[in-house]
This record gives sequence, C-alpha cells and structure tokens, in this order.
Amino acid sequence: MVLLTCAVLPVWFALPDTQSTGALKLLQALQTLSVFLLPPLLMAYLWSDAPAQWLRMQPTPSLKVTLAAVGIMLLAMPGINLLADLNSRLVLPEFLAPLEEVMKRMEEQAAVITLRFMRTTSLAGLAVNLSVMALLPAIGEELTFRGVLFNLFSPNRSSEARVPHAAIWAVAVIFSLVHMQFYGFVPRMLLGALFGYVVCWTGSLWTSVWMHFTNNAVAVLAYFVVFRSGLNPDTLETFGTGDTLWLGIFSVLTTVLAVLLFRKKTKPNQNI
Repeated sequence: MVLLTCAVLPVWFALPDTQSTGALKLLQALQTLSVFLLPPLLMAYLWSDAPAQWLRMQPTPSLKVTLAAVGIMLLAMPGINLLADLNSRLVLPEFLAPLEEVMKRMEEQAAVITLRFMRTTSLAGLAVNLSVMALLPAIGEELTFRGVLFNLFSPNRSSEARVPHAAIWAVAVIFSLVHMQFYGFVPRMLLGALFGYVVCWTGSLWTSVWMHFTNNAVAVLAYFVVFRSGLNPDTLETFGTGDTLWLGIFSVLTTVLAVLLFRKKTKPNQNI
C-alpha cells in the first residue's frame, strides 16, 4: 500500500476539489501514460536497435519465477506497513519544523485523495481502480525506473553475473523521492531496491512489473472489500503494527529469508 498511497498526489494539486473523482482518475491515467509509460518506450526505440532487450522486456521469466516473486511481494506486505509506521514516527530537528509541517500536510492530502480514489463498491469501479492504480503504474514506473534509469546508471552490461549495487540503490532513492511521500520514503526505497535486484537476478523487467502490480492490486482489492463491507479503512494501514506487530516482524524476517532463497535459486543473468 505504501507505493500506492501517494502515486496520485500530483493529481490533488492539478485539479480543484470540485472536479469529479472520475475526472481525477482520467487525469491520473493520462499522467501515467505521458510521463512514465510512453517516454521510456520512445527512448528505447531511439537509443537501441533492440528496444525490448534494452528495456529487459525480453526474455520473459518462467511461471515458476513469476509466482515466486509474487509470493515474496505478498509475504512482504505486513512488513511494509511496519516499516512505514516506523518511518512515520521520525521527528526532524527543530530547525526543520516548517519543512515537517509541509510534509505532514502532504501526507494528510495523500490520505484524503487515496480514500477518494478507492471509495467504490461496484465491480466496474474495481476494474477501473485496478487499471488506473495498479496495472498502468506497475508497467509505466518499472519501464521508467528499472528500465530506462537503470540503464543510464548502469550502461555496462557485458560483465558476467555482475550486480550493479550502486545503480540499483540510486534508482531506488529516486523512485522513492518521485512519489513525494516522505514518511513512507524508507519502505518505498527498500521496495525499489528489491525490484532492481530481482530484475538483475532474473534478467527480466516483467518480474518487477508483476511484483509492483501485486503490491498495488492487493491494496486496491483490500480497500474494495473494506468499503463494500462497511469497515473502517484505517485498519488496512495498521495491519502488521499495533496488535498485529508480531505479523509485521514475522513478515520482515521471512521476506529476507525468501529473498535470499530466491537469489540462490535464480540463475544469475549473464547480460547485466
């Protein structure tokens, strides 16, 4: 849910409050297409004779690898909430108090716009939300960050079994900064790094696309169930904290172990 929560924040400032939620979702879709999806495809076609390979869209991962990556993402979600909760408790020094106030207002606005986007109880609304807030961002953002930016930070792909750690973490930091949700910076950065590593280990961008989609889609589905059942949506953000802290800790520990096992079982990509 951390990746999703502020993906729509720029839309909040782009249109007045009187605009319909449908108009906001349309703008969000157009923004994703124009900023994150189409430019990487155009750049790949201009810069490479084999754009799909340059973007690591070929080869595609096996079903076994894809399911393992999706499983890791599902396992990590309570831990992500725990890390986000810890991140939100950070207090800036006194001289940065004005900045902290701005950040808090942005967090509050992000929460409001997220609930506004998610508030649907119809299957048609669910399909729109899955498309606009899960599918398009997963493809577009992965093309931009683990596709184009990763290539720019790591242009040498000839070294065998080489994992460009600096490039992975640099892109992860940018990935988190772009979302403009500072109290969720750490967990989003860690997720960005995880996406970068699985792309290196599998040699395929589609692995991170599926993980990214899973993260966002689960949040969309969870909000749908909550609103349809008349429950309090705030409970979603506390899953893995408070009374379920044990689940958050278990999630973090088992995710680390699962990632290490995934790395061991995945054949190193010889073209990174």
